[in-house]
Amino acid sequence: MRALFFCLLLSLLAAAPATANEAAAWAALRTGNAIALMRHADAPGGFGDPEGFKLEDCATQRNLSANGRAEAVRVGAAFRERGVKPARILSSPWCRCVDTAKLMDVGSVEINNTFGNPVVWTDRREALAAGAKERVHAWKGSGPLLVVTHGALVAALTGYNPASGEIVVVDNMLKEIGRIPVPAAR
Repeated sequence: MRALFFCLLLSLLAAAPATANEAAAWAALRTGNAIALMRHADAPGGFGDPEGFKLEDCATQRNLSANGRAEAVRVGAAFRERGVKPARILSSPWCRCVDTAKLMDVGSVEINNTFGNPVVWTDRREALAAGAKERVHAWKGSGPLLVVTHGALVAALTGYNPASGEIVVVDNMLKEIGRIPVPAAR
């Protein structure tokens, strides 16, 4: 019995930091002084895009799965439930990012090449990271900035590669405040 209690206590303690981390992220977004760097929702097929893809043709790209579309809707619902209204939403031009941002339904979406895919645009990798850092450092909006992009770019900015649909909340100096996972399906 004592061993069972000890195991239960350890599992509760292990879960506490993740909850506090997520709570801190939501609190920062509610204050409006934060940036949400979101990796697009689930888009199966590995990294990058099929050979010969065309940025202007979604049919040639990796796209959101049914699960990815549902994830985006759940993340948007979590924003609304917590009273978080982005002042601005910027998206990579890739269809899976634009679709994630639009399905969240938390505001109008602006396409911004600065947040493009560094896995595909390898010749622009450093310029993308520098441009994204510049945009984040300059953010002084009247609410949070939401950026929907690719895991590789979030990793270049923060050192952490998020899961599909996961959000890394940072201040405008790219100091991590917390992380928000995709809410579980109800």
